[in-house]
Amino acid sequence: MAEELKQIVGTKEEIYQSLLPQIKGLITGEGDLIANLANVSAALKQGLGFFWVGFYIVKGEELVLGPFQGPIACTRIRSGKGVCGTSWAEKRTIVVPDVDAFPGHIACSSDSKSEIVVPLIKDSSVVAVLDVDSDSLNSFDSIDDKYLNELCSWLSEYF
Repeated sequence: MAEELKQIVGTKEEIYQSLLPQIKGLITGEGDLIANLANVSAALKQGLGFFWVGFYIVKGEELVLGPFQGPIACTRIRSGKGVCGTSWAEKRTIVVPDVDAFPGHIACSSDSKSEIVVPLIKDSSVVAVLDVDSDSLNSFDSIDDKYLNELCSWLSEYF
């Protein structure tokens, strides 16, 4: 049975350093991908207070909405479209300080102001992307990049 996450306070880096081991413990031993992605989304939203956090899973030629926390979201995204589709196509993390300035941004919610998208790569292929949105400009930095990439590197093994 899953335990409740410990309340974490401190700097953003301290929160990540405490939260990631808790997430790892939460999903270790659970083989169901959807259950794990759902719990990771909830843990990130609860632990870091993100506006929207979730996964898009590669299915054929599209990213399809997976488990998430936050307002309703776009259901399907083509490769190379928007921030998520670009991260998938280019196999790289993208940090967007102001989504309105990103060419081709897909506005699932007008309340989203900044975004980070991290690809989950297994056997040299992107299998999903982690999408995190903030309702404030310039919310994501090298700390988010570092720890969300660490999370996605071991989470990709569940695919």
